[in-house]
Amino acid sequence: MLPRTLLAASLSLACATGVLACEPRPRTFQKVDETQEAPAELGPSALFSNEVAEIDLSRGIPEAPAPSLLGGPPGGSFFQLVGAMRDAIEREENTAFFVRFGGARIGWSRAEEIGRLLGRARKAGKSVVCHADAYTNTTAWIAMQGCERIWLSPAGSVETTGLGAQLVFANRLLKEKLGVQVDMLQIGKFKGADEMYTRDEPSPEARESLESTLAAIRKVWLEGFRARGEKALAAAENGPYSPEEALELGLVDSVGYADEARDDARDRGQGFPQLRFGPALRRSSGFAEILRALGRGGQGSTMRRPHVAIVRAVGAITMEAGGGLFGDGSGITERGLRRLIRDLREDDAVKAVVLRIDSPGGSALASDLLWHELMHLRDEKPVVVSIGDMAASGGYYLASAGNRILAEQTSIVGSIGVVGGKLAVGDALEKIGVHVETIAPNPAPGAAARAAYESALSAWDDPTRERVRHVMQSVYDLFLERVARGRGVTVEAVAPAAEGRLFAGQAAKDLGLVDEWGGIERAIEVAKELGGLRAEAPVRLVEEGPGLLDWLASDEGVNQAKAAPQVTIQVDRASKALSSIAPELTAFVASTEPLLHGERTLAALPFAIFLR
Repeated sequence: MLPRTLLAASLSLACATGVLACEPRPRTFQKVDETQEAPAELGPSALFSNEVAEIDLSRGIPEAPAPSLLGGPPGGSFFQLVGAMRDAIEREENTAFFVRFGGARIGWSRAEEIGRLLGRARKAGKSVVCHADAYTNTTAWIAMQGCERIWLSPAGSVETTGLGAQLVFANRLLKEKLGVQVDMLQIGKFKGADEMYTRDEPSPEARESLESTLAAIRKVWLEGFRARGEKALAAAENGPYSPEEALELGLVDSVGYADEARDDARDRGQGFPQLRFGPALRRSSGFAEILRALGRGGQGSTMRRPHVAIVRAVGAITMEAGGGLFGDGSGITERGLRRLIRDLREDDAVKAVVLRIDSPGGSALASDLLWHELMHLRDEKPVVVSIGDMAASGGYYLASAGNRILAEQTSIVGSIGVVGGKLAVGDALEKIGVHVETIAPNPAPGAAARAAYESALSAWDDPTRERVRHVMQSVYDLFLERVARGRGVTVEAVAPAAEGRLFAGQAAKDLGLVDEWGGIERAIEVAKELGGLRAEAPVRLVEEGPGLLDWLASDEGVNQAKAAPQVTIQVDRASKALSSIAPELTAFVASTEPLLHGERTLAALPFAIFLR
């Protein structure tokens, strides 16, 4: 097998010496989404005389990203974002902005400048529509300052919980437990550089310094909310909020998906969406097509005869691949499966789709976003769900989007419910001599605990726990509504099968969770019938998985390439050992890993199931 660098060099040489072989396939699409640029042959004037500048911040905005592994210039830096936004503001043909945050976390200074630029755009008479899967303190701040219309995903949340800083003190660990002598000096009484090692709590000077700094940031931050109104200002530090609460409090204007928000921006600006900043701009045209075909097992030569496409949705459900401690990197990723579903929807040769599911669930947000995409697919062509060993929680969330659901009588379905929380190690650290103290600029009781909402260093207090419970209840209610809508029944009809219960056999069918018994073969037959195909019509297996280009150009791929080899090897060994001993446990652990990446609500099994 060729090394990646040698493979890239070989492909580059092939493109240089065989131009005809490296030309991209003709593009026939006329829709613009976050993974595609407007086709050059159409141009913006093909549909509208105006333009809508699309700014995709869902992958973050590094100050100086690492260069591509292909050796090309780096893409997606904050500097480039500012330039793109400035140019769009000055461009007369650009009448609106569509800003997509996804679930990105953006630094405070960058958030301030982005908010200011969007404010300039509005002063210039341009509409600004923003969408996020989850708003953080900073992305909500941007929206409050610069967005004319603020959208939030139905399974998302507004996590404005206030500012806070946590200090860790290891004096007792070093001195009493380990006998380490700390010999440090500092110049300036507010420096506090040695306090982590020599004290058990901050000095009055260090506390004053930190509190005044946080207070200054908080003042500017709250002014952004004040621009939205007193109601939003009062709610700024008391999240997290469900979409319904955020609407009521005026923190958002609409609850819906990114494509709906994009349509809103298009209608307001009466313009053709043009991607001005985002991951898709990092790709080249012809070369990208070659790498995409190689990475996806020949997708470039799609079958043109009418056929059934089979999609496998196997493993834990996450927003994106990469970064997991367990598993082999496989699973159901929102980013990968979404792209595949859209490809199938636009492929006229695909007359029906069989979605083969074997999953314990995972991210509630990813499950809802994929449900939305599957429902769009179902509007245009039949979707038949074939359940393998399990479609539990988030796995059944996806299954409910099918026109028909088939399963074996031994298949496990249901677990319609959500789980969530975090691990807090503060008390454990205290036992070994490490003290954690939270300092918040808001003097109100409980403000420090609320500001530490996401921290693994401290547990939730009762009011914060109730706020989290309320958000989780909102996601649970949404889960019930999605299943009811997908199955064509009422929420009351779904309720007996909910509350997190698992089902198999006749009970699953009696409760309407399954339409008929059968495996993949029967599912293909049903798909052909619903798709109006003959029995001899061909079937094509379509893989999810990121292509080679995605791995090479993505932040995950670069980060993996830079990771310390010994760490990678040890994690890989642990993963393989766990997979060989208990493959079910591997999928279960992977389904809970979104908690480690900032998500607080899962549509996942609360335990692993072993069927031997």
